[in-house]
Amino acid sequence: MSNIDGNPFQQQVRRCGVIFAAVACGTLLMVGAAYAPLGAAAVKIGLILAAAAVNASLVAGYLMHLFSERRAIYAVLLFTAVFFVALLGLSVWAQHDHPVVAR
Repeated sequence: MSNIDGNPFQQQVRRCGVIFAAVACGTLLMVGAAYAPLGAAAVKIGLILAAAAVNASLVAGYLMHLFSERRAIYAVLLFTAVFFVALLGLSVWAQHDHPVVAR
C-alpha cells in the first residue's frame, strides 16, 4: 500500500553504530592513558581531557541530535548569554549598595 523506504533508517542506525564505536575507542584511549607510563601527569591529564572533549561532542552532537537542531540551540545560548550579562550587570550595579550603619 504505502512505499516505505527503509534506507534512511538504516543510514541512521549505521551512523549511530559508528558514533558508538568512536565513543568506545575514545573511552578505551582515556583508560589506557590513565594507566600508561607517559611521564608527567600533565600529559596524561591533557590526553584524557582531549579524549573526553571529543567523546562529549560526539555524544551531544549526534546521539542527542544537537547538530540537527542548531536554531533552537542558538536561541537557548542567546537567552543564556543575555541573562548572564544582566545578572553580571546587576551584581556590578549593586556592589556599593550597603546599608548605612548608625553610630
